[in-house]
Amino acid sequence: MTEFQFRAPFPLESMSLFRPVSAADLEGRKRIYADPAFRAAFRDRIDGRLGLLTARFPEMEIGDHAPDPSVNGRRLGEVAAERGVHPVDLALDLSLANRLETRFRLAIFNTDEAVVAELLTHPATMIGLSDAGAHASQLCDACAPTDLLGRWVREKRVLSLEEGVRRLTSEPAEVFGIADRGRLAVGLAADLTVFDPATVGCGPLRRVRDFPAGADRLVSDARGIRAVVVNGVVIREDGRDALAPDAPLPGRVLRGGRGS
Repeated sequence: MTEFQFRAPFPLESMSLFRPVSAADLEGRKRIYADPAFRAAFRDRIDGRLGLLTARFPEMEIGDHAPDPSVNGRRLGEVAAERGVHPVDLALDLSLANRLETRFRLAIFNTDEAVVAELLTHPATMIGLSDAGAHASQLCDACAPTDLLGRWVREKRVLSLEEGVRRLTSEPAEVFGIADRGRLAVGLAADLTVFDPATVGCGPLRRVRDFPAGADRLVSDARGIRAVVVNGVVIREDGRDALAPDAPLPGRVLRGGRGS
């Protein structure tokens, strides 16, 4: 799920229609979005459903519209139908009413749950995802492990609990050649997460501003996690840091497949 604003409409910028938008400043973008000719061309693209993104445009979720929070969390197409307007016009009108600050959430990949289930159970698939910390204000994939355990293990039963844990721990360690991680055994690092299989999962996305200079990012709070242990030291317990900010950290740098 990717979150964006028409202030920086990066999921749509691959469309040639948006080339003038990409080249414009904020005021220029506002003028383009208010232009009837641009809107007509944009509507034609969406109605033509010629691309992956255009086909899913009406399914976008209105993520954060401060002037009218009642639309937050609702699908763009549903609200547009209620108001008797095209989804394109609604998205642009909401954005213009909020200095292009209104946010929208769009699922771009892996939206077919049957296909996702097939991928999760395929022996050639290794579960994992990393964007190296990039795009933190636009998406949050940190909740992938809790989503796997809550949704795909407990609710949908695509994987057993044991297999879900293995796919998150020993399998990636083996694939990446990290010999002394991923398993609980005598002589190995005591790295583990204590969780309740009946409640583990991820909370809704929320935006926090704790980056330098007040920059924002998306987070999803974990549910059902009792503790996180690194090298035998509890570092998180019941959703709170268990170590003082200036306390020594128990983690070690991994080099050559082993803890240094």
